[in-house]
Amino acid sequence: MTQTAGGRPRGLVAKREAILEAARSTFAAHGYQRASIDGIAALAAVSTRTIYNHFGGKAELFSVVVRDSAARVAEALAGLVDSHLGAVSDVEAAFTGLARAWVSAKAENASHFAMVRQMRAEQEHLPRGLAGAWQEVGPVRVHRALARGIGELGRRGLLHVDDPDRAAEHFLLLTTGTAATRGLLTGTSTGGDDEVEAAVRAGVRTFLYGHSASGSR
Repeated sequence: MTQTAGGRPRGLVAKREAILEAARSTFAAHGYQRASIDGIAALAAVSTRTIYNHFGGKAELFSVVVRDSAARVAEALAGLVDSHLGAVSDVEAAFTGLARAWVSAKAENASHFAMVRQMRAEQEHLPRGLAGAWQEVGPVRVHRALARGIGELGRRGLLHVDDPDRAAEHFLLLTTGTAATRGLLTGTSTGGDDEVEAAVRAGVRTFLYGHSASGSR
């Protein structure tokens, strides 16, 4: 049997990936409580025994899916911060590009964020300790990366930044937290790309007005 670089049979790795993808889609659609191992097994085209052999049960599977998905999305979003804020000459262009890419990345990972919304709706029923683990590998990591990038621009004199953490929160609320960008993520947007673009540009301008290095705030 063909082996992976880590020594595990490729067939087992493929099955595990299929289970994780099917589980993410199922948990995103139905939440933790209503999702069933039978449904996940059918979607992944594996037996329920295979899922139990790999993960033990629904609680462990959900925990693995959440952490794995959060880590992947966090890696992508932190990478966007590095690529857009790493070498900046035009601050507005840099933040507009970052906001556009951020919104697109969230839309591309809509099933992950649907799963997160399900988690928030049923927090009291989640496996113990999962919410904290998800925060650390996902939102906390991403927020730190964004705050670090904004703080560095402040140190370079390109922004006025008293508190990088708060500035990072403001940037996300103003650009990805608008009705238009939330609607894109949830599939409820009716304005199309033009509305999203207008919301992103307005959010960036507002953010830069509050953090202008020129002192003309």
